[in-house]
Amino acid sequence: MSQTSGAAEGSWVRVWDPFVRLFHWTLVLSFGVAWLSANEWQDLHMWAGYAAGALILLRVAWGFIGTPYARFSSFVRSPTAVVDYLKAVVTGSEARHIGHNPAGGAMIVALMLAMAATAFTGWLLTTDAFWGDRWAQHVHNYLADGLLLLVCIHLAGVLLASYRHRENLIAAMVLGRKRATAETRDID
Repeated sequence: MSQTSGAAEGSWVRVWDPFVRLFHWTLVLSFGVAWLSANEWQDLHMWAGYAAGALILLRVAWGFIGTPYARFSSFVRSPTAVVDYLKAVVTGSEARHIGHNPAGGAMIVALMLAMAATAFTGWLLTTDAFWGDRWAQHVHNYLADGLLLLVCIHLAGVLLASYRHRENLIAAMVLGRKRATAETRDID
């Protein structure tokens, strides 16, 4: 999302609001705890999964009512836009975005869906209908493995974009701000 305002190069724009940043890092923690406790500490694993599921529900709501860069309308793009952006990444000509770029937006949706499905199938395993069901356990495990793969791809994309655009995207998710350009303005 970029809007003209004549902002000076080197100035900063607020992008990630406190809720988005707290959500992001709490979800990272919840997933990490759930992943590491999966076969050792079932109660901890279960509570971390419940926390992750609850966080996803809150983030979905915030995606409709939150601050401008947090809204799905600011970063969910068509498949064609995502593919075009990825082609530009391959050629090294991708545009810098203040909010999520089209591939990043698609990854956010994929991560949220995968996390929700993993938490849901984990919860199903606690119900009478699926308690001890090997098929449901396999689905849950495959989803968790797929989620870990998505996390790795997400991290690779963050590192690549940080390198290509000469900005620390991890710091941006901690501090909530990114370097502005002449075409951007603070819309928070």
